[in-house]
Amino acid sequence: MNQILFAGVIGLFLTLIGTPLLIKLLARKGYGQYIRDDGPKEHHSKRGTPTMGGIAFILATIIAYFLSKVITGKPPTFSGLLVLGLMAGMGLVGFLDDYIKIVKRRSLGLRAKAKMAGQLIVGIGFAVLALQFADNHGNTPASTRLSFVEDFGWTIGPVLFVVWALFMILAMSNGVNLTDGLDGLATGAATMVFGAYTFIGVWQFQESCANAQTLTNPAACYEVRDPLDLAVVASALMGACFGFLWWNTSPAKIFMGDTGSLALGGALAGLAICSRTELLVALLGGLFVLITMSVVIQVGSFRLTGRRVFRMAPLQHHFELKGWSEVLIVVRFWIIQGMCVIVGLGLFYAGWAAKK
Repeated sequence: MNQILFAGVIGLFLTLIGTPLLIKLLARKGYGQYIRDDGPKEHHSKRGTPTMGGIAFILATIIAYFLSKVITGKPPTFSGLLVLGLMAGMGLVGFLDDYIKIVKRRSLGLRAKAKMAGQLIVGIGFAVLALQFADNHGNTPASTRLSFVEDFGWTIGPVLFVVWALFMILAMSNGVNLTDGLDGLATGAATMVFGAYTFIGVWQFQESCANAQTLTNPAACYEVRDPLDLAVVASALMGACFGFLWWNTSPAKIFMGDTGSLALGGALAGLAICSRTELLVALLGGLFVLITMSVVIQVGSFRLTGRRVFRMAPLQHHFELKGWSEVLIVVRFWIIQGMCVIVGLGLFYAGWAAKK
């Protein structure tokens, strides 16, 4: 359990002290945020704020994970490495997008096909590898069965699993990306979800089928390959995001950019797939889903009827145009996200209690 504490504290410390160094580096190179003219007018003052801040918490998470292993003498696991690899791979795609926007002065960044190709390569690689590396109990990092609070139903087979995993990765990464529109909004929301996954990993480890002989009710156990290590990854992410939030909250000194948003979304999807909570993540990350749906509704309504449901999408910008202050929107959206996490964890516990 010490791994979890060390990972979280190290991740927090690294982003607290490392992010201002990154801010100075990016500012010196002139890597500032591009602000679109069709967005809220209040955002024009943010033009030039250093972006690509996701580099800070990606590196902090990876370093915190491996340092926790060195300190405790515990080896890395395939599940933990796969989630970190997915996070880093998606972050690399986002970095290329940010780099082209800022350095090449092309406002849309990577072309849509190139960006999608990068996400597909990373996602397929993760999905294929997640079905390998079975442990002594025959458990691989991922399962070909759908899951909510645990696996259920029939197997969907490896091909459909890859498609399903890709959908999750793309949905979560783009959901975080859409949410990253106000100072600290996506960072704070993601921190809460990673906290939830830290708890889920610890609980699954304590009730793991690998420990069936010591459980009071072996029928209520979890068939998850490396639950404790998933908690270590989640703790490192939680700490790293929490430290980054110090610099990212309003008024933001740095933005995470696509580098950070795609990485966080990939990490969320990876944790959900490897912890067998694939459908539960839609509730735990309810704010990301809500904001994504606002865009879907806006686009669908405009194409079908020629009318817009919201003043502007994503949803946070609708409230900006209604006159809400940025801080007010962020805090209230954090409250919504906190309630989603509470309900999600309640359902997770209820699923375990129902089996006892």
